[in-house]
Amino acid sequence: MKADAQESQSLVLIVDDEPFIRLILRHFLEREGYQIAEAQNGIEAIKVFEQLHPDIVLLDAMMPDMDGFECCTQLVLLDRSKHTPILMITGLENEESVDRAFEAGAMDYVTKPVYQWAVLRQRVKRLIQQSQLQQKLEAVNLELQRLATIDGLTQVANRGRFEEYFKQEWQRMKREKCPLSLILCDVDFFKLYNDTYGHRVGDRCLQEIAKALKDIIKRPGDLVARYGGEEFAVILPNTDTEGVTYVAEKICHAVRTLAIPHKNSQVSPHVTLSAGFTTEIPQPDSDIEEMISAADQALYQAKAAGRDRFVQNIQLPKNKNSC
Repeated sequence: MKADAQESQSLVLIVDDEPFIRLILRHFLEREGYQIAEAQNGIEAIKVFEQLHPDIVLLDAMMPDMDGFECCTQLVLLDRSKHTPILMITGLENEESVDRAFEAGAMDYVTKPVYQWAVLRQRVKRLIQQSQLQQKLEAVNLELQRLATIDGLTQVANRGRFEEYFKQEWQRMKREKCPLSLILCDVDFFKLYNDTYGHRVGDRCLQEIAKALKDIIKRPGDLVARYGGEEFAVILPNTDTEGVTYVAEKICHAVRTLAIPHKNSQVSPHVTLSAGFTTEIPQPDSDIEEMISAADQALYQAKAAGRDRFVQNIQLPKNKNSC
């Protein structure tokens, strides 16, 4: 029974100092449909492993210079994904050798000479299938983690992710004594927009605004989040008052540029945004909630001043604007 289509694409690295052993293993595994790479010692195996990233390693235990146990240890350290199974091939059947193989990181072992080809076939197949399944499960878990932090409508970070990340960056900026900036944004007269155009159109409006914000906020350490309803938040680590002012201005301008009609807005014929922001170098005695409150107060002032604008509420002394 040959390997199925997915397994037949698998690359097997054979590591053995005996050319004849490599030859018969290659012949057997190629007949099963696997692709083959070879190494004649542990040092060469490490180089090939780094270059080709095989799906499984068949590793001889007894080799000169670097034996299979040491090689196995090195390969496990190199394998950051922890998915590449190592099958040790040993001429030693004693309990100590078996224990050493598993302690070094081997997933299974067979003994020399390899007469039971059906056993080898099944063990190779099983180890590759387990590795592939583990990779799929980890990919699913990563996607579930991502979805748990994303707002379903706008595809930016959700409120929970905002709070988690803001605390993280607050602590980091406190340690590094660097400025942290926060922008809170609110879509002007959004209730009137929903009442006029309907909630589905309102949802599309929020999606367009979120995309516009993401197009502006591009640094890896920055974060755009849906703060709630029609409110968005932007976290800007290592950003002083000049930097956050520039970003807030770009955000307001970008939303105006979308030119989304809003005939019942009391400030513009198009959808606009009000924004409030603050900047602070977190201190040992400062309060994270006070910083959020300061940005919220600035947002309230922007609304009170006529909307479609940004207002700053700076908590940072002027001589400490940069990191």
